[in-house]
Amino acid sequence: MTDTLAQQTRTVASIVSGRTETDAPGGRLSSTNPADTSDVVAEALLGDASTFVTACRAAREAQAAWAEVPPPVRGRAIQQIGRLVEDNKEALSRLVTREIGKPYAESLGEVQEIIDTCNFFVSEGRRLYGQTVPSEMSDKQLFTFRNPVGVAAIVTAGNFPVAVPSWYLVPALLCGNAVVWKPAEYAPALGDALTQLFLHGGLPEGVLNLVQCDGPTAFEGLEQALDAGLVDKVGFTGSSDVGRRLGELCGRHLQSPCLELGGKNPLVVMPDATLDLAVEGALFSGFGTAGQRCTSLGTVIVHESIHDEFMTRFARAVEEAPVGDPTQDVIYGPMIDERFLERFLGWLDLVQDHHTIHGSTATGRISSDSPRDGFVGDPDAGLYCHPTIVDGVRRDDALYSTETFGPIVGVMTFSDFDEAIELANGHGYGLSSAIYTNDPKSAFEFRRRVSAGMVSVNNSTSGAEAHLPFGGNGKSGNGARQSGIWVLDQFTRWQALNWDYAGKLQKAQMDVADVSADLGFRLPD
Repeated sequence: MTDTLAQQTRTVASIVSGRTETDAPGGRLSSTNPADTSDVVAEALLGDASTFVTACRAAREAQAAWAEVPPPVRGRAIQQIGRLVEDNKEALSRLVTREIGKPYAESLGEVQEIIDTCNFFVSEGRRLYGQTVPSEMSDKQLFTFRNPVGVAAIVTAGNFPVAVPSWYLVPALLCGNAVVWKPAEYAPALGDALTQLFLHGGLPEGVLNLVQCDGPTAFEGLEQALDAGLVDKVGFTGSSDVGRRLGELCGRHLQSPCLELGGKNPLVVMPDATLDLAVEGALFSGFGTAGQRCTSLGTVIVHESIHDEFMTRFARAVEEAPVGDPTQDVIYGPMIDERFLERFLGWLDLVQDHHTIHGSTATGRISSDSPRDGFVGDPDAGLYCHPTIVDGVRRDDALYSTETFGPIVGVMTFSDFDEAIELANGHGYGLSSAIYTNDPKSAFEFRRRVSAGMVSVNNSTSGAEAHLPFGGNGKSGNGARQSGIWVLDQFTRWQALNWDYAGKLQKAQMDVADVSADLGFRLPD
């Protein structure tokens, strides 16, 4: 595996109307392997705000013709994209591991998510159902139809650099929209690779456009494109702070964006829980992908009667978990990028004197000077961090309410179910959640009262399937949902049709037949 990842540096750039840009008005960027920072994965020629606007204009010019293609035929393109991804699964997975440091087993799972998404939406091309609705008047029929929104501008993060974009791109394209996609600037090779697979699946020129640029540039370009009337829908996966700014920008244009933002996801462990199962779920939720998921576990909320036993088992599991080279069998590899490493080190400042630390032989960055027992590979080669459990978190701690994007998990205790619910909701996020219990009443009560858009019972906070709605509430999003049939509402607009063939004007709520009734009738005693 290591040898196969040692590939040559590729040069990538924006792709507009099927043509790769050759200049770099936004400068150049080197993407390096976070597990081996001496390995340069790609040199990216970055676009500027005008590149983004040009891409949106190209999408606008291509969209009408794409919308005229019958939906089942558009579904055929999605089918072919899925087959291409499947045939290139190993190569794309290796690139995911190389460019963002995700363990190879997880990379395979991420690429499978694209395939699953394509498989699901192939058939939606033959559905996209509307309804035939009975009218209140004779000789009149009512219908509803789904129409494409138009041009969608999609901005995604790099922790799931190919799976999450597919959640936007596949349904948006299937529904007849044209798309401008801005991937994470620290994963430009993956942005290029996924775009190439989509374009080779049969999409006409201009229907999918790729803009390689940084976040501020994308925001500037999006603002200009919205002002020019070139964008009809914005999709964004990333931080809550940026999501707020995008929401404000879209609001000025009377648009509602699809926002999938951060999380501080709780995992409640009830007194009747199977502890080993809860520990396994907390380990994967909190430390898989080095905690760099929006659905990563934020805080374990464990009943006071089992706290000590849970902590003993949880700490041991984390201490024994293999960390290191993502081409090997490890629970997690490096931080995705230098910026995430620096942010994680800053979040360690939230640890206070009343907290107790578990999980590794040190805290902070793993190196030969700060080693972790059992580390796999060369710690000095990449951007590795110690897993950290912080026990004794309180409601008024910043660690309780702050999303910490990295391998750090807080632990709190509760005495009764009401307190567990308050702690699960009190941080203001509402993305994912989990409860470990063998009591159906607790499970259903937790589902009813937790604020999260996604709930797991005896399973981790992380893990999405292509046919379930994905999204959050509160600081985690604006109620939009991705995946499954629910995402269709993000990329279509409902249109109502009333067809009157009575040969005369019939006015709703006025020319309506009445049904006579004797409302004074009473049964005899």
